[in-house]
Amino acid sequence: MSHGQRPALIAHDLVRIRGTRRVLDGISLTATPGHRIGLIGENGTGKTTLLRILAGVDEPDSGTVTRPPDLGFLHQELPFTPTATVAEILDDALREARSDLADLDRLGTALASATEESEEHTRLLAAYGETLERAQDRDAWDADRRARTVLAGLGLDGIPHNRTLATLSGGQRGRLALAALLIRRPAALLLDEPTNHLDDAAATFCEEQLRTMPGVVVVATHDRAFLDAVCTDLVDLDPAVDGPVRFGGNYTAYLATKRAEAERWRRRHDEEQQQLAELRVAAAVTGHQVAHGRAPRDSEKMGYGHTAGRVQNQISRRVRDATRRLETLERHQVAAPPEPLRFHTPLLATDGGDEVAVAVRGMVVPGRLRLDRLDVAATDRLLVSGPNGAGKSTLLAVLAGRLAAEGAVRRRPGLRVGLLTQDTSFDDSRRTAREIFTATVGAARAEEVPLSSLGLLAAADLDRPAAALSVGQRRRLALALLVADPPELLLLDEPTNHLSPRLCDELEEALGAGPGAIVLASHDRRLRSRWQGREITLVGGPE
Repeated sequence: MSHGQRPALIAHDLVRIRGTRRVLDGISLTATPGHRIGLIGENGTGKTTLLRILAGVDEPDSGTVTRPPDLGFLHQELPFTPTATVAEILDDALREARSDLADLDRLGTALASATEESEEHTRLLAAYGETLERAQDRDAWDADRRARTVLAGLGLDGIPHNRTLATLSGGQRGRLALAALLIRRPAALLLDEPTNHLDDAAATFCEEQLRTMPGVVVVATHDRAFLDAVCTDLVDLDPAVDGPVRFGGNYTAYLATKRAEAERWRRRHDEEQQQLAELRVAAAVTGHQVAHGRAPRDSEKMGYGHTAGRVQNQISRRVRDATRRLETLERHQVAAPPEPLRFHTPLLATDGGDEVAVAVRGMVVPGRLRLDRLDVAATDRLLVSGPNGAGKSTLLAVLAGRLAAEGAVRRRPGLRVGLLTQDTSFDDSRRTAREIFTATVGAARAEEVPLSSLGLLAAADLDRPAAALSVGQRRRLALALLVADPPELLLLDEPTNHLSPRLCDELEEALGAGPGAIVLASHDRRLRSRWQGREITLVGGPE
């Protein structure tokens, strides 16, 4: 099979219905080898659903998928039992490459002893060529070295191979699942949020690996830096005037195009509505009004009946014309563009002048964090970065007063502090998003700053119970509670996790405005590269 004949991944007219909602509505997609397609869109637009159908894990309600025989899918969970060892998972990832090499040896030996020009020789030669092509695609000769490189690149090289899955952390399991696929190099690779558990070095390594994949790559991700580094094409599943939009290029180029497109859609809709309004007036106008409602002049009285009849005919024709155009336009009018989810935040709570909000001296959380000195000013913008396990979440929990630490942590008397944690849970998840919001910020505040005005949750999700919301939607609700009634010190732990790329951009802009202090822990590479405030880097727990 030559490079040009490598199998593509083709989806045609996929429909997936959940309850009364069409999660996917007639989506078609062709992913050819060498193309790396990024799926983007708000939470709930069907990215994971589409990936699961492409992978064959779920069936569509209608539509078809043609997929290469060897396909790899990065699930949220590894398809192994908790008792499986790291060694067994690596053996499984190397099985195909080893099998190809064994087949080449066997076929090579058989070819050497087969009579040339014989049917058997021709058959063996064809089989050898096909296996060789597959082995080259998988880079089978280099598989064992690649396995070592991938484990090191994803920060897994220190884990003994006799460890079982059950003894690994969630992050380690996620990285191991990704490692297994990068070692395998299948003809089609489907990834759902691959950078969720990766630090900077691991994310960069993953990007380099994916750029060298000879087959198809389809990835759903919120990671804007990853989209820029890896993708040759993007498919935006957000509502658009002509359905999902495919865009050739990376995220930065796409943003500019998307803004211009949204502006065109809005303008086209507004112009059409203006035209409809004018046609409705024209169609409803009576002959009396069009004849200006005036009495005939003396000079007209003799021929009035004749003139009036002619005017009446012209009016009827004009009204008929307007009615016909109105009916046509109403039938084919452009749908109203969806209101973008906007992160509208009131200004943060009033600042305390130059006073320090929190002062830390000689702080130690045994085994997790050591920090000699930190002052957070009343209007500070402080970014906390560092690798996984460096203590970023620990620092925020101490600043919030939720975790005890040795040393001195002094807060300004009466300081109001709010913390957005990575794991979002609510006391009563049977209550709706709107009920939780009102109960938390109070009825008066909820009326002054309604949940719907913040643009963090779509209108359809406001009256759904919290238990029915996705992880990303629960995160947005938690963020809404903080920004609707802003504290004087806002602590945000990985605030862009589970948010769409566009909302991340808007959150970044919103964080720059207003008084009050913000301390933000993030491994979001795009956010960090554009950060305007102070930055501290934690290097790891104490010795």
